[in-house]
Amino acid sequence: MNMVKPAGLIFGIVFVFFSQTILAADSPMDQLKSTIDSVITTLKDKSLDSEARRSKIRVLINDRFYFRAMSQRTLSRYWKKATPQQQKQFVSLFSKLLENTYVGRLEAYTNEKVVYLRERNKNAKRAVVYTQIETGSTEIPINYKLARKNDKWLIYDVVIEEVSLISNFRSSYAEIIKKEGMDGLLSKMEKKLAEVPVKTTNAS
Repeated sequence: MNMVKPAGLIFGIVFVFFSQTILAADSPMDQLKSTIDSVITTLKDKSLDSEARRSKIRVLINDRFYFRAMSQRTLSRYWKKATPQQQKQFVSLFSKLLENTYVGRLEAYTNEKVVYLRERNKNAKRAVVYTQIETGSTEIPINYKLARKNDKWLIYDVVIEEVSLISNFRSSYAEIIKKEGMDGLLSKMEKKLAEVPVKTTNAS
């Protein structure tokens, strides 16, 4: 009995280590596909009411999007000029706006096919995953830029039909900040969220 326990313990340690190694080795495309597939499945799930669907999608997106890095890239030079409280508020509001924008795009294509074309690793910490949505005879490119944080690949930009979400927000936000300051931008973001809630009902 005393000989079996150490052997079992060693096997357990090796198994856990091997399992973690496999998980860590997941490619950017593998990790991204897992998230997108889960989001689309949730959007199609008619057993969930709107609130439950939104809550589940939020968890999935928050787990894959690098919202703080996206916020910094969006504000660019204005990030360091903002107070810590303004930065915190911006990240919170911006993450919700991005969630609405991204989910809205995916919701429009829940009945179409998502094709994962290829991935390009710029280095050990940066990668791009190229995908497209096939709808009839039309192919809509959606590419994801990801950064590695520990063993996870996190999205820091989404390029839809050659338009970067970050660049698009950056240019419009910069104009608002120039005219109304950071507080003016935050106020407009709050109003935008109140006016245009994400629609996750009747997805099929």
